[in-house]
Amino acid sequence: MDRDAYWALVERARAAAGEFAGDRDLREDPLPDAVVAQLGALSAEELVEFSLRHGEVVDSAYRWPLWHAAYLIEGGCGDDGFADFRDGLVLQGRAVFEAAVADPDSLADLPVVLRMAREGGGWLGYESMSHLVRDACKRARGESDSLLAAVAERRGAVARRKPDGERWDVEDQAENRVRLPRLAELFES
Repeated sequence: MDRDAYWALVERARAAAGEFAGDRDLREDPLPDAVVAQLGALSAEELVEFSLRHGEVVDSAYRWPLWHAAYLIEGGCGDDGFADFRDGLVLQGRAVFEAAVADPDSLADLPVVLRMAREGGGWLGYESMSHLVRDACKRARGESDSLLAAVAERRGAVARRKPDGERWDVEDQAENRVRLPRLAELFES
């Protein structure tokens, strides 16, 4: 599965979720089930390929500037929180994801981010796309251990690395106003 096919699956799930595709804070969030439905139509090999491609996609967002944006938006953000943030960013779709990786301040345009800043509601993150892949595998095949083993075998050992990009003191409001001016305006005012 190439990146285009990966993103096409995400976009089909977003279309199925309709107007509620952008906010994970809903009581009845339709997007996870829509993703599981799309994944459930894949073969075992395609599920492995989706999982591997997902790892590559979220790794491309492992960047300090984006992590700092997540910190501002969420009012703090550790390792696990940043993983959830990146999975949630995937669920926003390809255009939003790629724009945010290139320019994290672009997240200030997202309706869910505006809601978080203005109303204190809304949520951008999502705890683990890998759970959705496992759920789809269990529903389609009755188990997911073989999927996890195949993904681990194909992925091999993953070396822990530091985020890419320039790091700064995210508690320094003046620095945030220079590097992430629109997000700083929303969340530090």
